[in-house]
Amino acid sequence: MAKIKRGTTTHARHKKILNAAKGYYGRRKNVFRIAVQAVEKSRQYAYRDRRTRKRNFRALWIQRINAGVRQHGITYSRFMNGIRLARIELDRKILADLAIHNPTIFKNIIKNAENALSLNETSL
Repeated sequence: MAKIKRGTTTHARHKKILNAAKGYYGRRKNVFRIAVQAVEKSRQYAYRDRRTRKRNFRALWIQRINAGVRQHGITYSRFMNGIRLARIELDRKILADLAIHNPTIFKNIIKNAENALSLNETSL
């Protein structure tokens, strides 16, 4: 019987972890036992932050829309209510982009929202 050498799979497993730990600081990049801990923790952070990123972007879009509408003397909540009443179906991402890059179009949307608000208040 030939001798079975088992270093191949272990070497491949170690190499996979150490490649994932490239760019880390200190022993985290070249000592297997510490690299395993660092890579596992980084994957936990990545999993968590893929969800957090969505929340952060939504908050950023709301801040940008709020800043844009306050320049025209209306609050964010009244603006969003006016958009709903005017049946303008644009999401916050698009509205934030319009507020920054196309202020004239954004101003027209604000006017439509204000008109819808005033029509709704007079009908009540």
